[in-house]
Amino acid sequence: MQFLTVPVASAEGAILAHGQRAAGHLFKKGRILSGDDIDVLRAGGIAQLTVARLEADDVGEDEAALQLARLCAGEDVRVGAAFTGRANLYAEAAGVVTVDAAQINAFNSVHEAIAMATLPPFARVSARQMLATIKIIPFAVPKSALDAAAALLPHPPMRLARFQAQRAALILTHIEATKSSLLDKARNAVNERLQAQGSCLALERRVAHEPAALVPAILEATQAGCELILIFGASAITDRRDVIPAAIVEAGGRVVHFGMPVDPGNLLLLGQLGSATVIGLPGCAISPKLNGFDFVLWRLLARLPVTSRDLMDMGVGGLLSEIPLRPQPRDETTRMEARAPFVSAVVLAAGRSTRMGLNKLLEPLNGKPLIRYALEAALASQADETIVVTGHDADAVRRAISGLDVRVVHNPDYVKGLSTSLQKGLSAISENSDGALMLLADMPDVDAVLINRLIAAFAPQEGRAICLASRHGKRGNPVLWARRFFSAMAELDGDIGARNLLAIYPELIAEVEAGSDAPLTDIDTPEALAAFRARG
Repeated sequence: MQFLTVPVASAEGAILAHGQRAAGHLFKKGRILSGDDIDVLRAGGIAQLTVARLEADDVGEDEAALQLARLCAGEDVRVGAAFTGRANLYAEAAGVVTVDAAQINAFNSVHEAIAMATLPPFARVSARQMLATIKIIPFAVPKSALDAAAALLPHPPMRLARFQAQRAALILTHIEATKSSLLDKARNAVNERLQAQGSCLALERRVAHEPAALVPAILEATQAGCELILIFGASAITDRRDVIPAAIVEAGGRVVHFGMPVDPGNLLLLGQLGSATVIGLPGCAISPKLNGFDFVLWRLLARLPVTSRDLMDMGVGGLLSEIPLRPQPRDETTRMEARAPFVSAVVLAAGRSTRMGLNKLLEPLNGKPLIRYALEAALASQADETIVVTGHDADAVRRAISGLDVRVVHNPDYVKGLSTSLQKGLSAISENSDGALMLLADMPDVDAVLINRLIAAFAPQEGRAICLASRHGKRGNPVLWARRFFSAMAELDGDIGARNLLAIYPELIAEVEAGSDAPLTDIDTPEALAAFRARG
C-alpha cells in the first residue's frame, strides 16, 4: 500500500488518510475520494492531501477483516458486517465463550496490520454480546499476510457453549446454632444464580450437618434425576475428610478436587457421583457478588467439563475481592456491555405514487410486487424486526406482502406527507430498539448486504449515530438513525423526512459506500419502471 501526499487534483480514487473539512463539508478518513469530492476540496482551497492507494497485492481492510472473522467464528457465534476494517463477533445466545488462546496469539503474531481482541476464555456472555473484534489496522493488508493468518485458522478459535436447562438439587445442612434465615438467604442466592442461566432448583433438603443425614439426601437427589447437587454446609469445609466430602464418598461418589485459586471461593469442593456433579459450596455462595462458585457453575450449566486441572487454572484473573461493584446475577442482563445493536427496519410504503399514475408498489418486477424487494432485503439482513407502514391502497399492499414475517402498521394520515408515515413507524418499534433503519419501499436494488454494512457502521457511542448509504460521495437511502433522534423526528411536519437533521449533526454521520447505485435508484416514474424491467 502506498501512503503519500499528493496534489488534490490527482487524488481521485485514493483513500483519504486524515479527516478534512472544506467548503462546509466534512470528509472523514477512509473515504474513497470521488470526482465530486475533489471539486469540493479544490473549491475549499485544499491544495494537497495525504492519501493511501492500494497496490496489486493488497486486500482492502473490510474484505480482509470479514474473511478472517468468518474463519474465527465457531458454533453459535455470529459475524457482523465489516466497516472501517473492523468485523465483530457476537454471541447468538447466553452461554460461556471458549477461546483457543494459543491459536489467537499465533494469529496476532502474523503481521502488525492484523489484530484480534477477545473476551477472556470462559467468560459468561449474554445473547448479542460482542465476543471479539478483528481489525485491519491500516487501510489494507498484503495478501500474503492475509493468507498466512488464514492458514492458522484450520478450526475456529472461538465458539459459544449455550446454557442448557438442568435440574439442580440444593442440600443445606444445619447445626443447633444455625438460623433458618441464613439457610433461606443461601437458597435464594443459589436459586437466582440458576434461574439467571435458565436452570431451576428442582429439589431442596435441609438436614443435620453429619454424614448420616447427608448421605440419604444426596442419594435422593440422584434418584430424582438431578444433574447438579449443591451442598451448602453449616460450617466451611476444611479438609477432604470433612463432613461433606465424607458424605459424598459414603454415598458412592468421589472427591475430584478440594480448593480453588479464586478469592472469594477458595473452599469450593468438586465431586462426582455417577453422572451427577456434586459441589460443596464455599461460604461466599450466600452472597450475590461474583465468586469462584460462579466460574464453576457457568461452565457446568453450559455443559462444559470442569476438571481438577480446570480449577487450578482459574488463578489468573481469580482475585475478585477488590471488585465490589460486580453485578448481581439477577442484574447481569441489564448491565452495560459491548453488544450488537438492536435495529428496527421501517419500510415506508404509504405513498400515493402520484408521478407513476398507479400504485407502483404493486407493480410486478421479475415475478413479484415491487414492495416485496425492500421487505425481503430487511428480513434477510441482521435487522431485528421489520415494520411496514401502509397508507394508500393499504388492503392491496397487505395482500401483496402476505406471508412475510413483518409487522404492519397503518397510517391513516398518509395524505399529509412522509413525516406522518415516519412517525407512525417510529411509534411501532420495540422499546429496546437502539436505532431505526428507514427504507423506502420503491428501491429494489437495496439488499441485505448493504443493510448489514449500515448496521456494522452503526456505533452511537463512537460518534456514528447516523449511518447512510452513499455512492461515490452522493448520499442516498437507507438511513439508520440512533434512538436519540426519535423525538426530533416525531416533531417533523408535512411531506418531508428527516434529511434536515443531517445538516445539524454532520459530525455524527457515517457514510457507507454501497459499491453500486442502489442508494440512488428508486422507481418513481413509468420510465424508471420500464428501465428496471429491461435489466432483466
